[in-house]
Amino acid sequence: MDKIIKIALVFGTRPEAIKMCPLVKKLKENPKFKVITIVTAQHRQMLDSVLELFDITPDYDLNLMKENQNLWNLTSDILLETKRVFDKIKPDLILVHGDTTTAGISALSAFYSRIKIGHVEAGLRTFDKDYPFPEEINRVIVDSVSDLMFCPTDKAVKNIENSGIKKGIHKTGNTVIDALLHVVENKKTNLDFINLNPNLKTILLTSHRRENFGKPLENICLAIKELVEKNKDIQVVYPLHLNPNVRNTVKPILEGIERIKLIEPLDYAPFCSLMKKSHIILTDSGGVQEEAPTLGVPVLVLRDETERPEAIQYGGVKLVGTSFEKITSTVQELLDNQNEYERMSKAVNPYGDGKACEYIEKIIEEYFDI
Repeated sequence: MDKIIKIALVFGTRPEAIKMCPLVKKLKENPKFKVITIVTAQHRQMLDSVLELFDITPDYDLNLMKENQNLWNLTSDILLETKRVFDKIKPDLILVHGDTTTAGISALSAFYSRIKIGHVEAGLRTFDKDYPFPEEINRVIVDSVSDLMFCPTDKAVKNIENSGIKKGIHKTGNTVIDALLHVVENKKTNLDFINLNPNLKTILLTSHRRENFGKPLENICLAIKELVEKNKDIQVVYPLHLNPNVRNTVKPILEGIERIKLIEPLDYAPFCSLMKKSHIILTDSGGVQEEAPTLGVPVLVLRDETERPEAIQYGGVKLVGTSFEKITSTVQELLDNQNEYERMSKAVNPYGDGKACEYIEKIIEEYFDI
């Protein structure tokens, strides 16, 4: 009998789960693979909703999320607990995703255990170790120890090659497009609970990154308040992250304002439906930068730098930072200038064709010569 390759996929946050669950399902269809799913639960509630959406039950749930957890506690817990599981299951390959602490430390743990490592969404860089923190260093660590790097774009490939790594680099597109297309086509969701006014243009806002806590998030909220007061034909929906650093800043500024809806975090399926209904999206999320161009929705990125420059180059995304003036002026231009709006909404999405999981599957087969 041919050897069965044992593959462990490790993830712990909602964004990772969105991008890894389609890959779990794809690899499980292959009789040459034994697929083991390990979740750290770095984010508990938001992770569970995605697992349920894709009908995936983890084989190992490390359940590491703790109240007021910090990077030191989380790092040591992931390192020790993944070692325990790796020692037990002895995988041939582990797959991690992106730039979370789960990805960085799980890859390091696998490296210490002399296990082959594959990095999904490899090669992203800002080239600033402090921005985003700690994600930039996490992604550098993972690429440094990986045997297979699955890059979403040509730029990501070049970033790894320019670091001196020459082997194991593959362009696959991004698995988030696989996830998005699956959900939009198969998991249509009723959004009546948000009470959107169909006669108004919807602006979707998401902001939760650590570097935007405090004054930057205040600026974002004040810009939104100004835009709503000035434009009577728009409504803003802001699914509030559970982090108190977000809620304690946003609510005093935006709560109770007409045509601004502060709602609880959405599961992935209704969030995809909301993206599709939106006229403009403002976000500091990496995943949304990749997803929205597929839906034809212009994206304004609330960050000063992005490790996803391709969508900016292709025209579907603009970098606006957290300046009150820059946010208000750029949104106003899109509301007033139909030509500019259409230019952005019709831009090509550089992040793939929705077949990234299929490409990754074939690369793994070739790597193990099966």
